[in-house]
Amino acid sequence: MENGHARNRVAVIGSGNWGSVASRLIASNTAKLPSFHDEVRMWVFEEILPTGKKLSESINQANENCKYLPGIKLGANVIADPDLENAVKDANMLVFVTPHQFVEGICKKLVDKLRPGAEAISLIKGMEVKMEGPCMISKLITSILGINCCVLMGANIANEIAVEKFSEATVGYKKDKEVATRWAKLFTTPYFLVSIVEDIEGVELCGTLKNVVAIAAGLVDGLDMGNNTKGSTECYSLKMSSRTVSAD
Repeated sequence: MENGHARNRVAVIGSGNWGSVASRLIASNTAKLPSFHDEVRMWVFEEILPTGKKLSESINQANENCKYLPGIKLGANVIADPDLENAVKDANMLVFVTPHQFVEGICKKLVDKLRPGAEAISLIKGMEVKMEGPCMISKLITSILGINCCVLMGANIANEIAVEKFSEATVGYKKDKEVATRWAKLFTTPYFLVSIVEDIEGVELCGTLKNVVAIAAGLVDGLDMGNNTKGSTECYSLKMSSRTVSAD
């Protein structure tokens, strides 16, 4: 869509901590890049706050997610939408950033509801474990919706990105470098550096296994067992995780 004939429209599927931060990143770029429509639709799984107000209404009124990212303005061009189909209907760039266990159900609701030529990217660190073996989230999205799905992964903490501390991430793609470059342009800011590599599986596995290692390291710290134990535990965690994935 960057050929001058139409502007790209972005929808973010998810509005938790990382989803809200991603929407803020994206909106800062769509507001100033002519190849993107400035409005960013962010799908919100509707909740009723303790005040009795709907979460989506609160986000749109205050321009911040008071439950998952309090104190951070998202950008005036971020629109919270509790209607999934409406949030994505005009978008040709879909950003998936929900807990991994909800992806399959969300995708099934979107079958035949997407704009022709839509592209997706997954920011989800995790995988769907089925009876036949583990399934990468990007593959799950592609298999259900029949669209290309890149991935964006990095060893990042969402709250630090929200306050613009320097971070980096990688877009993994397959074959279509132009699409990957467009995704990188959408996310890149002076404090969030994005590179691209033609390896969806490698990038996605790194993002997923990073969490396994982080949990193991945290357990060792909690038990005060030292760095030698931490190093051994991290190596063991990676070995076991790799065996599970390779068994697919």
